[in-house]
Amino acid sequence: MATDRGKSNFGQGGGNQGSHGGSHGGSHGSQGGSMGSTLGQAGSAVAEQARNVADAGKSAMAGAADKAKEFASNAAQKAGDAATFLGEKAEQCTSAVGGGMKSLAGTIRDHAPDAGMFGNAGAAVADTLESGGRFLQEEGLKGIADDFTGLIRRNPIPAVLAGIGIGFLIARATRS
Repeated sequence: MATDRGKSNFGQGGGNQGSHGGSHGGSHGSQGGSMGSTLGQAGSAVAEQARNVADAGKSAMAGAADKAKEFASNAAQKAGDAATFLGEKAEQCTSAVGGGMKSLAGTIRDHAPDAGMFGNAGAAVADTLESGGRFLQEEGLKGIADDFTGLIRRNPIPAVLAGIGIGFLIARATRS
């Protein structure tokens, strides 16, 4: 038992020494470890905050992008509605002008002399106004555009020359 005690004492003494030394060294190590741990936790907290800020920024940007898309879609829809409305109004106005031309043709026929040069001229003007008014009422602006396009296709050189002449006149008028 004495030998056991010696071993025990030696083990305890050595253990105490080692333990004391270990605890002393461990104390410094745990302080350094706790500082490193604290710095690591602070770094992790900063990184987490940075991720949160980045996520919030991404969410805000996504929300702003969605709002911008929605605004652009609404603006495009409203522009389309306005264009449709204006097109319908232009067609209505064209039809009204056609009706006015036909009415004027009837008035000229009623008030023009029946015979003679003035009678023939009045009848010709009334016929032209009536056919033009009927065309506007039936075909509208699309009919005018189609006829104009056909005229240019059938006569390209005179159309180009007319365009140059009109451009020259517009430039001259705006320069004065």
